[in-house]
Amino acid sequence: MTGSLPLSGQKFLLFVGEDYEDLELWYPKLRLEEAGAETTMAGLEAGKTYLGKHGYPAVSDATIDSINANDYQGVICAGGWMPDKLRRFEKVLSLLSEFHESQKLIAAICHGGWMPISAGIYQGVKVTGSPGIKDDLINAGAIWEDAAVTMDRHFVSSRRPGDLPEFCRGILEVLQQAT
Repeated sequence: MTGSLPLSGQKFLLFVGEDYEDLELWYPKLRLEEAGAETTMAGLEAGKTYLGKHGYPAVSDATIDSINANDYQGVICAGGWMPDKLRRFEKVLSLLSEFHESQKLIAAICHGGWMPISAGIYQGVKVTGSPGIKDDLINAGAIWEDAAVTMDRHFVSSRRPGDLPEFCRGILEVLQQAT
C-alpha cells in the first residue's frame, strides 16, 4: 500500500489559531494525509482547541515556538482571520523565511498570504489570494494574478475555499517537481 502513497515519509506544517478558515485548514491537511504525509498543526499553545470561523475545532499538536523547519517538507498557511494574528509573531516569520531559503513548499490560500507578506518573501513571486489582500500582495512586491491556483517555484497560492481542489493539486504538483 505504501507505493500508492506518494508523500509517505514526508512531514508538513500547518499553522492553526483562532478564527482560521475551517475548510482551508482541514481540506489540505486531509489531502496530504491521504497521500501518505504526516501533518503537524502548530499554534501558539500546544494541545489547545482552536475554533475556526465556522466553529470547527482543531487541536494543535505543537507550539509554533517548538517547530524546526528542517523537520518539514513544506508549510500550509490557511486563511481566515488567523493569519493577521499569527503574522505578528517573529517565530512564524522566521519559519517562513527558513522554508523559503530551503526552497520548500510554501502554500497560502485566501488571507493566508498575509503571513508570507509579513515574512518578506513574496518579492517578485507570482501569487494569488483573496481579493481582499490583493493590494497587500502587490505592495509586498508580489506579481498578482486572479486565478484559482498560482504556482511559482516552491510557492502555491489560491483565492478562496472554492479553489481548494486546484490548490491541493497545485501542492502535489510542486512537491512532485521537488523530488
